[in-house]
Amino acid sequence: MNTVKTVSAEPQLAEPYLLGWLSSVGLDVEYVRAEGNTLYYLDENAAEVPVLDFAGGYGSLILGHNHPEITAYAQELMAAQTPVHAQFSRHPYANDVAVALNRILRRELGTDEDFAAIFANTGAEAVEAAVKHAELDRVLRLQDLRARLAANLAAAEEAVAGGASVAQEAYGLAGVDAGAGFGALVDEIERRNAEQFGRPPVFLALEGGFHGKLVGSVQLTHNEGYRSPFGALATPARFLPAGNAQALKAAIEAERATVLDLVVEGGRVVAAETDSPVFCAFVLEPIQGEGGIRVLSEEFARDIQLACAEIDCPVIVDEVQSGMGRSGDFLASSALGLHGDYYALAKSLGGGVAKTSVMLTRQSRYRSEFELVHSSTFAKDAFSCLISKKVLELLEADNGAAYGVIRERGALLEGTLQAVRADYPDVVKDVRGRGLMLGLEFHDQSGSASAAIRESAPLFGYTVAGYLLREHRIRTFPTASAVNTLRFEPSLYLTDAEIGQLDKALRAVAELLRDHDGAGLTGIADAA
Repeated sequence: MNTVKTVSAEPQLAEPYLLGWLSSVGLDVEYVRAEGNTLYYLDENAAEVPVLDFAGGYGSLILGHNHPEITAYAQELMAAQTPVHAQFSRHPYANDVAVALNRILRRELGTDEDFAAIFANTGAEAVEAAVKHAELDRVLRLQDLRARLAANLAAAEEAVAGGASVAQEAYGLAGVDAGAGFGALVDEIERRNAEQFGRPPVFLALEGGFHGKLVGSVQLTHNEGYRSPFGALATPARFLPAGNAQALKAAIEAERATVLDLVVEGGRVVAAETDSPVFCAFVLEPIQGEGGIRVLSEEFARDIQLACAEIDCPVIVDEVQSGMGRSGDFLASSALGLHGDYYALAKSLGGGVAKTSVMLTRQSRYRSEFELVHSSTFAKDAFSCLISKKVLELLEADNGAAYGVIRERGALLEGTLQAVRADYPDVVKDVRGRGLMLGLEFHDQSGSASAAIRESAPLFGYTVAGYLLREHRIRTFPTASAVNTLRFEPSLYLTDAEIGQLDKALRAVAELLRDHDGAGLTGIADAA
């Protein structure tokens, strides 16, 4: 593959290490134009060369590159000098997006409850806004609990001073000898409660999950390579294996916080144990993207829903990659029967041209105070909101015909991937996903007879991606935390011919792997 690469006398200062690494696997291509499912680069004669794009902006392009209606509308907005920076003013266009999203959520979730919208710029920011709001809610609930316990304690002290008796069970519950007296009981309860109130928030998340790489969101991302260098900067999450109800139950019991409350009942002071809000949130993806395109089971989604309801732990559903119709439903979680307290949407919300995201909060949990402590310079601008509204209109047109197309195209693409797996079971381990969010996992190649293939095993998916681009003009990448899995996230305009091109290319990869042909795969002579 011969491409024209911009040569500059200036030093390479924009992520130079990454560029060098991309070059080593043949992915350092400069694209000059994009439309639909196609990117173009220039060859040595300055002629455009088409590349079939299955990476799809990591799920950002459900409507494809430069959708004609969206780009025409964007140009219209710019020509009309639409204000981008009009912070701290009325934003009716943002409310229009929120209303449109609520209409869709009511349909998919079967609820009449509204969701308040907080806008942001990226998926990670939307996740962090949800976590930040959940923590504000937890802190305010904690304050209410502390105030209630303090009032009850004052009433109990007054009752004892007036001659009320103290139940023996109260001393036993606090682990205090009754002979030590009421003052000792109060001191121990206050000590224990202060200890519980001082505990940091508990975040629950799933192994394999990815929620961003910002200071807070990276601690919810399971990949230790992304997370561990920054562990001191934020509260770590407790990661649970997906599908394991027993592990979920055990984690909740291990992390649960209880406090003691002294109350006056029938002229006696008794003690009661009550839960303290230590759980901030359970954060999850209904379809794990960077974890290898893994769909959460309906059964485990129900387990999470019930467990979180029992402990009043809000569920944050990260639909950044799986949402906006990519799964065949607007929300991938709705097909699982999972109802979130928060939703994070981004990527395709911007129609491939705007950088925007939104965090939706169930009205019954929403804290209006959040609007005074959280803001963003670039969020909620007219251009991004109007583009988002146009995207929603296109998806919802003709009674949501787009979702049916996504399901139909996704089924055809998945069938093709499954056929490759059936013909090469020794090469392809699994095919997973829903709609147009699919993954194909290769068997581990560390035992290949080819030295070149063996050496590529730690980053195997990128080697395959380089081959697909070089030999078949197909662009895709492995999932970030499961590098043996290639992602396929094209637009809903995927054609039969494009699926056929991928089928041919994947079969060529499978033949090379079956034959242990490292030179054919990497383009470098195999020393094996």
